[in-house]
Amino acid sequence: MQVKHMFADFFLQTPKMLSGRGEYLHSGRAQHAGVHTLGSILVFVLMGAPVLFILITCVLEWIVHFNIDYCKARYSDSKQLTPQQAAFWRAAGADQALHQLTYIAMAAAWLKYAT
Repeated sequence: MQVKHMFADFFLQTPKMLSGRGEYLHSGRAQHAGVHTLGSILVFVLMGAPVLFILITCVLEWIVHFNIDYCKARYSDSKQLTPQQAAFWRAAGADQALHQLTYIAMAAAWLKYAT
């Protein structure tokens, strides 16, 4: 999940995914969350998780990831944050921490329901 997150969040984002992120119904953010979901599907398939578990977990991940990124974008836009400000990095850190907590929840669900 960590390697998947690194690629999805830092290497595979397109300009469309990065622009206009303060709008809720943003197709780029939906695509970005979809890249995360596809990566998670791959991870769970490799782990031998049941198909229904993968479907439910990854749909929930898409929803959570989409909304975490929206909240960070709205906050950053409302405060007009730039990388030169400490608050920008606090928002980025909170965003990343929430994503990591999502992966902990997904791993816990896998241990409880799919093993």
